[in-house]
Amino acid sequence: MAQQFKALIVDDSQAMRRSIAYALQRIEGVVCLEAQDGAEGIKRLAGDQFDIILTDINMPVMDGLKLIAHVRAAESAHRQVPVVVITTESAPEDRRRAMALGASAYLTKPLRAPEVISAVKELLRIE
Repeated sequence: MAQQFKALIVDDSQAMRRSIAYALQRIEGVVCLEAQDGAEGIKRLAGDQFDIILTDINMPVMDGLKLIAHVRAAESAHRQVPVVVITTESAPEDRRRAMALGASAYLTKPLRAPEVISAVKELLRIE
């Protein structure tokens, strides 16, 4: 039996959440839950344990950088959970800011499924 992994996909675009979930379905044992912004992501995190979080940066209500800061906060039960940023923001400064806040990987859109799969497998140590 393959190990089960729970992924939280946080993006305000339903099409993008679906694309990421579709890519992750190619990894055996990965179950995806979705949130449409950082605030909804935090609500999901409060009620569940996740093995990995994939988030956009630019979202209404709460952006991905605030979500990363929340996840990495000392009191967070999720501070060890890897966070993959998937964003249109390709400037080195955006990457630096996300990584400084504690992102584990930084991928730029357009989404390339093999890149997402590779990053997730590496972070979850899946063969």
